[in-house]
Amino acid sequence: MRNPARLLLAALALAGCAVGPNYRRPDVAVPDQLPGQAAQAQAASLADQAWWDVFRDDALRSLIAEALRRGYDVRIAAARVEEERALAGIAHAGYYPQLQASAEWTRSRSSPFAAISAVPVSLYNVNLGLSWELDLWGRVRRLNEAALAQYLATEDARRGVLLSLAAEVATGYFNLRKLDLQLEIAKRSAGAFKETDDLFSRRLAGGAASALETASAEATLAATTANIPNLERAIAAQENQLDLLLGRNPGPIPRGAPLDDQFMPPEIPAGLPSQLLERRPDLRQAEHTLVEANAEVGVATANMFPTISLTGAMGGVAPQVSELFGDGKTWSIGAGLLTPIVQAGRLKHLRHAAAAQWEQAKAGYQQSVTSAFAEVATALVAYQKLDEVERDQARAVAAYREAVRLSNLRYVAGLSDYLEVLQAQQQQLAAENSLAESRFERLATLVELYKALGGGWKLSDDEWPGPTAPAGESTAKPSP
Repeated sequence: MRNPARLLLAALALAGCAVGPNYRRPDVAVPDQLPGQAAQAQAASLADQAWWDVFRDDALRSLIAEALRRGYDVRIAAARVEEERALAGIAHAGYYPQLQASAEWTRSRSSPFAAISAVPVSLYNVNLGLSWELDLWGRVRRLNEAALAQYLATEDARRGVLLSLAAEVATGYFNLRKLDLQLEIAKRSAGAFKETDDLFSRRLAGGAASALETASAEATLAATTANIPNLERAIAAQENQLDLLLGRNPGPIPRGAPLDDQFMPPEIPAGLPSQLLERRPDLRQAEHTLVEANAEVGVATANMFPTISLTGAMGGVAPQVSELFGDGKTWSIGAGLLTPIVQAGRLKHLRHAAAAQWEQAKAGYQQSVTSAFAEVATALVAYQKLDEVERDQARAVAAYREAVRLSNLRYVAGLSDYLEVLQAQQQQLAAENSLAESRFERLATLVELYKALGGGWKLSDDEWPGPTAPAGESTAKPSP
């Protein structure tokens, strides 16, 4: 009995080993500074702030909080985490022995040729079985590594959904406020053009105006008026899109501050580029996927080695239930070895396939990191340049308003015809719409920059829905 015991102890000692590569984060080229950053990058980042400190419109805060509590994307992501958590639990069960119980009852005669009066015999059989795979080469451990990595990847994907949803709601809301502003501009301009059209119609009837002036005024009024229902249609569509993000049926969206009064930070600290690897949930998700692929290489390697399993059974066989655990007790114990001998290269090719999948995941991770740096740099430069664009557009609006005033004075003084006034009004309308677009683009870039930096990465799951979230309502996060 000594030799089998020693072999068992040696096998248990070897169970601490695991074949295959241990994970190590691949090298990525991390720049010291990104285009658009200050001369020396600071550790502080916009991503350190909670979303409600970045988006200061009370109506927008309420919408984001509602989306984070009730949105379909959040609920789907939470359910996926639950699924992967359960699958990780299934893989973890491989560490422990598996117990099965079986019961059987049969009733038969001793011979098919027995007399008709022969008494049938009943037999009861109850067994408790045990099986346990010795993890000599770390196959079970690698399976657990892969399952845990997949679980963590879905958890980071869920946090990415929270960030993306908050950003999508904010962008949609700012677009809605832009459309509101453009509708206001169109209605105001249509009112002014209507007064002009009425004036020329009266002057034409009195013989004091030309048909050309009257036709030009009418055409400008019609073109401006036709844009109003288009804007109203776009507003309704944007409201419905926001309702979908909030997980509710179509209905009106509350408004807060107008577009011109939305908070815009003068400077945006981006933080150290190396910190993106820890802040952005999509990069953490990509790395967990890489860990899973690495573990699958270990699984494929372990499959090339023998598998040893311990089995045991205990039970009873008796013609009466009361005698099952008397003299009819049965037991067995054994060990089995299963080893691949001739597989025609199947296991080798499976390992090569797993290694190739690891290389794909590695390249995908490195690509994601490089793409993240590019996204941040693009958004930083865009935010700064759009500030310049907005200032120039504001100057253009002011200049066109002055041009409209001066052209009216010239017309009254008889120094020009009214076509000059109409042209100045049309240019003012186009400039005001361009200013609204520039303002929205800068706000949208602020949202994109917050997302690209991994905004809200310090928030716990209970904090994500916002400080005004009702008690007991939060984004569901299963604990590991």
